[in-house]
Amino acid sequence: MKNLLHILFAAISISMSLSTFAQVLQPGDGIRIIFLDVQDIISGDYYIQPDGIVQMPFIGLLNTTGRDFNDVKNQIIFRYDSLYRNPHLTVYSLIRINVLGEVTNPGFYYITEIEKFTSILAMAGGTTGNADLESIYLLRNNQEINLDVKTILAEGSNATDFGLQSGDQIYVPRTWWADARGFTIILSALALIVTIIAIVL
Repeated sequence: MKNLLHILFAAISISMSLSTFAQVLQPGDGIRIIFLDVQDIISGDYYIQPDGIVQMPFIGLLNTTGRDFNDVKNQIIFRYDSLYRNPHLTVYSLIRINVLGEVTNPGFYYITEIEKFTSILAMAGGTTGNADLESIYLLRNNQEINLDVKTILAEGSNATDFGLQSGDQIYVPRTWWADARGFTIILSALALIVTIIAIVL
């Protein structure tokens, strides 16, 4: 009986783990396919239209609406496998995220589920000297989600590991001392102006 309970618990845990990492692609997201042994020009990025349809070379249209990416991925592999003999094919999801705050080039970027956190920041040109790396957080549906950035950077976690989803915003805040330094400069400038006015008068 105990063994049966252990098996059931393990099955439930695995099921929960898989559902945690499930990714449903949204219109504007994409799919990246990479062939290693096919001469046809197929490898590339293909983007999902507003109606949820993505057109893939030689295998036609795929409907991604409400479907888990793994399901879409398996269908793509199956279709190409019926077209080519045992192709060496890799399929990635491309989700669109927004990187904001203290980065050199804030804006929207497409990333795969295997992208490292450091790579995501590098896409945005890296962080500025005023970035508070310990306080980076996600914005999702107007809610702040704290990230354990120290652990993520130390372990080299990828987008799937820390639960990044399509439409998320990564916000890199300023350090408090950067704001304090700016405030001090303003006060110093005002004091200088007052001193000059006092001398003139």
